[in-house]
Amino acid sequence: QVQLVESGGGSVQAGGSLRLSCAASAYTYSTNCMAWFRQAPGKEREGVARIYTGGGVTYYADSVKDRFTISQDINAKNTLYLEMNSLKPEDTGMYYCAAGPSRGGGCDFARWTYLYWGQGTQVTVSS
Repeated sequence: QVQLVESGGGSVQAGGSLRLSCAASAYTYSTNCMAWFRQAPGKEREGVARIYTGGGVTYYADSVKDRFTISQDINAKNTLYLEMNSLKPEDTGMYYCAAGPSRGGGCDFARWTYLYWGQGTQVTVSS
């Protein structure tokens, strides 16, 4: 069982930045896809950024492309980050870290493929 703990959320004004962190209790073959999802009130949980830790390949939702950066700690592969810049009010929501095994050598945003989830950290962006 892998435990994920997020940190770094908070309240910022539009245009500001935040850095989220996710500490995993272990790094195994079952966690070589790691991702950040978010859920706004009344909306479905959506994937915003993911990384295939086996090769470092990243992917971003169109809504956050060029503003968010997902990365993995080089020395401790069980730590995931999400650097968020130029934040907008529509970025507000609960942000979740997720981990799961790759499929076909890659990752996607299908929630059912992620076996482990954190409790979430709140991000609030005011206009």
